[in-house]
Amino acid sequence: MGEVSQKAPRWISGIEPSKELLAANGTQILEIECREQPDRLRDLIRAYRSDPALRAELKKFRDIAAKKGPILFIGMGASFCSSISGSVLLQTYGRSSYSVDAGEWLHYARPTWDDAALSVLLTTSGESAELVELFKLGGDRELGLICNNPASTCWRLAENKLPIMAGPEYGNATKTYTNATAASIILASEMLGRPWEDEAAHVAEIFAANLDPVFALRGELEAFCRGAANTEIIGRGAAYGGAIMSALCIREMSGHRAAAHTGAGFRHGPNLDVDASHVAIIFALGRVAALGVKLAEECNRRGGKVVLVSTESHEATDKLFPVRIDAVPEPWEGITSLLVPQALTLGMVERTGCRLPPRFQYGVMEQ
Repeated sequence: MGEVSQKAPRWISGIEPSKELLAANGTQILEIECREQPDRLRDLIRAYRSDPALRAELKKFRDIAAKKGPILFIGMGASFCSSISGSVLLQTYGRSSYSVDAGEWLHYARPTWDDAALSVLLTTSGESAELVELFKLGGDRELGLICNNPASTCWRLAENKLPIMAGPEYGNATKTYTNATAASIILASEMLGRPWEDEAAHVAEIFAANLDPVFALRGELEAFCRGAANTEIIGRGAAYGGAIMSALCIREMSGHRAAAHTGAGFRHGPNLDVDASHVAIIFALGRVAALGVKLAEECNRRGGKVVLVSTESHEATDKLFPVRIDAVPEPWEGITSLLVPQALTLGMVERTGCRLPPRFQYGVMEQ
């Protein structure tokens, strides 16, 4: 009888986890990886600031982006969310830029692809089937990559590429979202010729300083939101990326239904069915913070509960749970906004159990 050959495990990022991590459950992995975020973010900022190879790569992107046409960020799931801060920053400074869903772009929008000056594809694994296919179909178009896996197919296919540097991630996207968002902001800043180094270092310290106080509220956040039939997360600008990521985190980890909206999108639709069964998490941040506070007041008048994330202090009531976080320059609120939903998610899975088991190996990537 011949020997049975076994394929080597396809460990996430090509790194075999420690025995301690392999034995951890989903709730433990979520907290571990959330608490790794500040250090991973500092590492990325330090490397992008001083590593000669990365500085040269950023210059290549900047030169390509000088061509006429919009800058596209193409991704799915958490990768799509993390690109929104980059496209918002470019739009703010007058450069046409859009974040688009990779699956929709692949199947419906490719006839317009030649109009773009540069397309930046984002994928944590580097193996997502849609992203791999887009690289294969890219031809002589100007493509770039932001990726967490240097051993991946996309990394091999890409000529212009930037690392996410988040390390292996085994649960919901936490540190990969944070670092990919930072990479998108840094890349957009480089394209604009806008200094970012001191600002980014300051944001990293604010993010680190706010994590523990916010996570200490997780039990209270869970109790406030408990029993809601609907949980909706509302953000504008870069914080809209945080809102989508927040809904993904809550749904994947707890199984509780959550949805994301822009502030205007919520006001002109879902706002009409707010009642006592409803919880909204509203990011009242940046230049439109007052609109977030106004929307929170309206939800309360309709009987709904609101977790209000703001840089200002607000008085708590039985229907309003205010959480103050320190202000950061736009569009970095795409990172800091996520702390409150992450804390809520941890509180939920600590109480009811984690729906998503850790994933230590890559599965089959298919459309």
